[in-house]
Amino acid sequence: MYHINELLNSDNTLKPSFVAMKESDDYTINIGPQHPATHGVLHLVITLNGETIKKVDPDLGFIHRSIEKMCESLSYRQYIYVTSRMDYLSSHINNHACALLVEKALQVEVPERAQYIRVIMDELTRIASHLLWWGAMAMDMGAFTPYFYAFRERELLTEIMEDTCGARLTMNYMVPGGVMHDPHETFVHRVSKEFLPLLKSKLHEYEELVTGNIIFQNRVNGVGLLTYEDAISYGCSGPTARASGVHCDIRKLYPYDVYNKVQFEEVIETAGDSMARYMVRMNEIKQSISIIEQLINNIPEGDFQAKTKAVLKLPKGEFYQRVETARGELGVFVVSEGGTTPYRIKFRSPGFSNLSCLDHITKGSKIGDLVASMGTLDLVIPDIDR
Repeated sequence: MYHINELLNSDNTLKPSFVAMKESDDYTINIGPQHPATHGVLHLVITLNGETIKKVDPDLGFIHRSIEKMCESLSYRQYIYVTSRMDYLSSHINNHACALLVEKALQVEVPERAQYIRVIMDELTRIASHLLWWGAMAMDMGAFTPYFYAFRERELLTEIMEDTCGARLTMNYMVPGGVMHDPHETFVHRVSKEFLPLLKSKLHEYEELVTGNIIFQNRVNGVGLLTYEDAISYGCSGPTARASGVHCDIRKLYPYDVYNKVQFEEVIETAGDSMARYMVRMNEIKQSISIIEQLINNIPEGDFQAKTKAVLKLPKGEFYQRVETARGELGVFVVSEGGTTPYRIKFRSPGFSNLSCLDHITKGSKIGDLVASMGTLDLVIPDIDR
């Protein structure tokens, strides 16, 4: 122990020897791998100086299931549904990417009816994902009530999904050539007359409860800054990148199915902080509502699935397909030898690249800011580990 006079100069500044001691007085803490704020088995090794973060090292692999290797032993019909277990909050969209790749390779023309249904399902999935993110992020930061508000609307949506797909989370509804079967007979009515009006009437509650809350604003404004250049450098995509001003919405840049027939805005913010990432997702909910409203009552008649062979063989070559999930760009790359299974397959998941910037955006901030920065990245760990 030191007396105060031994530590300080006459002008009350620390003596040089103790400054050096203070700067080298780092210590390490662990968050996870089982931790509620990581939303999965993510392990963070955090180096601190006092309460200031010096380094964040993500330690991955706790939920790795070798999905890419598994897909190499599955048919081109079967491999689609393994991807539901990656980003399980974007399962429809993951399946959509795999189906699109097979259709591109085989030059299958998907019926317009199926394209409408697919896009509606994608946007309902995006809304469900953003609702869960909103409630969970607020709960991570100490506000428990928003979690119940989010699930109040999300529950109706999962019931609608269950009627058509038979499942609430990993739906397995997309197939090469279209969708597995027509939507439930009540689908159009429940989406257009029940769910969308309910959600639109509740958005102001989200804004009053969280967005306009001064405590929340103080926790996220200016926290976790990611510049335009750094977002590109780290390979970020989705709302994480668009909050830094990066135009990267695959639905706009490389439209698939009927995304080129609907009017919607690519939501862009430029502040690059946690508040900007929050606002991008909240505004994307409104854009998804608009897309669904343009399509739901205009689904054309016709087949819901193109005729394809029972056993699919992709021609020899390399094929790539990308889509916009709730977290960003998902890329599917397949090398085919002309057989019934992929020779090699690789998924470019958005979560892995978005996680890579966590050390950068939290370095120099306080440990209390970590949850806000991490929460607005919207991490789903099985999407990262695969």
